[in-house]
Amino acid sequence: QVQLAESGGGLVQAGGSLRLSCAASGRTFSRYTMGWFRQAPEKEREFVAAIAWSGDSTFYADSVKGRFTIARDNGKNTVYLQMNSLKPEDTAVYYCNAGLALLGTRVVRQGDYWGQGTQVTVSS
Repeated sequence: QVQLAESGGGLVQAGGSLRLSCAASGRTFSRYTMGWFRQAPEKEREFVAAIAWSGDSTFYADSVKGRFTIARDNGKNTVYLQMNSLKPEDTAVYYCNAGLALLGTRVVRQGDYWGQGTQVTVSS
């Protein structure tokens, strides 16, 4: 069992930055591929970024590549999402996910564990 808790969301102007954190409980955190997803109002949840258990492989949606950076600290059981050059279309609830599976850069299975989400609002 893994429990996830996101933090760091908020309101920011376009062009600004935010850093999201996802704190995990459970001794098996370091075994999981970790990811971030987001869901905007009236839209499907979409993949944002993922990081392998070792931290040496990262994957990004095309819409955030070059602007967002995912990282993890297995010693602190925490995964981060640094978001720079934010745009109004980045506005969404951002969710942390543990245990997702990717084939290349495509998510083939979402993980079983989710956080409660944190709201990110980017004003124009």
